[in-house]
Amino acid sequence: MAEKLSLNQKIAKLDTEVEWFYSDDFKLEDATDRYKAAVKLAKEIENDLNSLKNEIEVLTEDFSK
Repeated sequence: MAEKLSLNQKIAKLDTEVEWFYSDDFKLEDATDRYKAAVKLAKEIENDLNSLKNEIEVLTEDFSK
């Protein structure tokens, strides 16, 4: 079962993934899989941010009445 990460944890994980590309551990053979994982994580973060934005917009509208 996949663990449920918070938005901050996802961002930190993405930062770690990106840093790998600049590290001494970089291996071209692993780059494609690491890149795909990073893109997937970035899309999850984007979806989370969009959900938060929508929630904030709803709250803002409720308070403006």
